[in-house]
Amino acid sequence: MAEQAQVKNPLEYEWMVRPCFQYKDEYSDCTSIKSRFNQYFVHGENTNCESWQTDYNNCKLWKQLQDETAFNALVQSEEKRRMDRLRPHYANSVWKKRQEPPKNWNTPLPDWLQEENAVSFLGVKVEEMQANKIIEKRTMCTIS
Repeated sequence: MAEQAQVKNPLEYEWMVRPCFQYKDEYSDCTSIKSRFNQYFVHGENTNCESWQTDYNNCKLWKQLQDETAFNALVQSEEKRRMDRLRPHYANSVWKKRQEPPKNWNTPLPDWLQEENAVSFLGVKVEEMQANKIIEKRTMCTIS
């Protein structure tokens, strides 16, 4: 009984675990015809989607039975996925990474840019929020 109470405490890496339905959705998306065509076009071969299925099964085990082995496998899989996603960022040697923001990061915009933004959609919404009212209906043309 003490083991079950210990497992139910929030774990350090529990924030990494997604809701279980997301793993199932990712698997379904990965194995869809549209994704298979995209994978073949981009990579020249189909991607192995079994990791999403495994993660879904581990998530169910963790949520239903508080299985720590399944939880650890799930966290390890998420860490691997995160490192794969961030690898190009860490390998980038073109841009110098800043330690702090530039000294003038919050200076006011130039007058011409403030005038241009005043009639933009965002400018209208800021004006509405500052006045705490809805300004007359204006038509905004957007091209999508």
